Amino acid sequence: MLISTAYAQDLTAMMGGATQFLPLVLIFGVFYFLLIRPQQQRAKEMKAMLLALKRGDRVVTGGGILGTVQKVKEGSNEVEVELAPNLRVTVLRDTISSVLKPTAANDSKPA
Repeated sequence: MLISTAYAQDLTAMMGGATQFLPLVLIFGVFYFLLIRPQQQRAKEMKAMLLALKRGDRVVTGGGILGTVQKVKEGSNEVEVELAPNLRVTVLRDTISSVLKPTAANDSKPA
């Protein structure tokens, strides 16, 4: 009886607590690539769009009002938008939700 009995160790004892946190790390990775990263890219595009506003751009405000940019006040967060002939309002850049791109006509080229 000089030899002590050896007990087999299972895999969980060798890995320790790492296997407990692996599912949490995987869930965070999925959330990052499916939710967080695309939202950051959209926010960056929106910021670039608002900084690139210029006179003559057609915009949609947060309230759904369509207008044309008449004046962009540099160094300020305000933009003057014409809603109708001789009706101009001053709005904040942050309230502009999108810039409308002009669409080309669907005229076919002559043969």
